[in-house]
Amino acid sequence: MAGAPKGNTNSSKNNRLWTDTIRRAVIQADPDRLRRIAEALLDKAETGDIGAIKEIGDRLDGKVAQTIIGAGADGEHLIDATITIKLVQPA
Repeated sequence: MAGAPKGNTNSSKNNRLWTDTIRRAVIQADPDRLRRIAEALLDKAETGDIGAIKEIGDRLDGKVAQTIIGAGADGEHLIDATITIKLVQPA
């Protein structure tokens, strides 16, 4: 089965709606707000906050490729896939 099951409310369309809503809220409230948020993230990373460091790395370099390996009940190799997640800026 490809894609999300019928009725799944976590589809990419709904995720874009959330992203677009946040983007509008940030821009309408104060155009410099996002810059201040980014500066706060950089400040946290500078103090050694691992979550902030990871977030910056993920945004700049993309998420690290993950290898997923699964085995059947008898130990037979069933899955071996590498997934790379690339964040794309909307146009």
